[in-house]
Amino acid sequence: MSILVTELSKLYGQQKAVDGISFELQKGEIVGFLGPNGAGKSTTMKIITGYLPPSEGQVSVCGFDVVKAPMEVRKRVGYLPEANPLYPDMYIREFLEFMAGMHKLGKTAGARITEMIGLTGLSPEKHKKIGALSKGYKQRVGLAQALLHDPEILILDEPTSGLDPNQLAEIRNLIRNLGENKTVMLSTHIMQEVEAMCSRVIIINKGSIIADGPLSSLQQGSQGYIQVTFGEAVAVEELEQLPGVSRAVAAEGHIWRLYTTDAETVRKNLLQFSLINNRNILSLQSNSQSLEDVFKELTN
Repeated sequence: MSILVTELSKLYGQQKAVDGISFELQKGEIVGFLGPNGAGKSTTMKIITGYLPPSEGQVSVCGFDVVKAPMEVRKRVGYLPEANPLYPDMYIREFLEFMAGMHKLGKTAGARITEMIGLTGLSPEKHKKIGALSKGYKQRVGLAQALLHDPEILILDEPTSGLDPNQLAEIRNLIRNLGENKTVMLSTHIMQEVEAMCSRVIIINKGSIIADGPLSSLQQGSQGYIQVTFGEAVAVEELEQLPGVSRAVAAEGHIWRLYTTDAETVRKNLLQFSLINNRNILSLQSNSQSLEDVFKELTN
């Protein structure tokens, strides 16, 4: 496995920012690491990358313990932090040459830098100093330095921050392609980006993991609703007694929303209800919850 986190905790004084979390990440996974502000996301990522020591528990990256072998871990990890620290007085290529020296790329540095400038879409701005770049292009520079040494693992904290819609699509495709051969762990508040890129989601809240699984399973297991339009009035009590319906809400006219975690069962029971009670169903539509709905449901 690429990343193994076991009973990880981090304390700042008396405050426990991360509380005994465990998870594994495999090669070829793009995992969305989600949570409200202050949930422990950035702290966990900093521990995995070796920037912070854990208070309790263990973290290993490609078989190396982050405490016992921090340099081996850093060789294998590309990290784009949320703050994205850059040198504004350096030109793009100058900065990447500096980072290549840090990674000791040697003779391969020039070709690798040129490749990263092209891959991250920096070519139109490569003659500029970093301080003169827009936020979106600065984000690309941060991504280029994270990829420069061809790491096995990418840790990306808000990687699409400041990007316009065209840039979003380009970086999204880049991350998806990278995820075929690398392990990618990304944190973002843009749920549409997670739905577009990630096959698995881990949600952390108040330092504890509250959900971990394939994106499709989280959405299916969460409560969606069936919207049904009747030809005549129906009482709320009649609908809420149907097996599988947790709540019935009147929308308008004879339109109802029936909330459920088992849409198939509710559909069957609705059809039986309409036949037995001589109620006409004019339309029937299932609506699964979006990731944003799931996130709100779990973290609230």
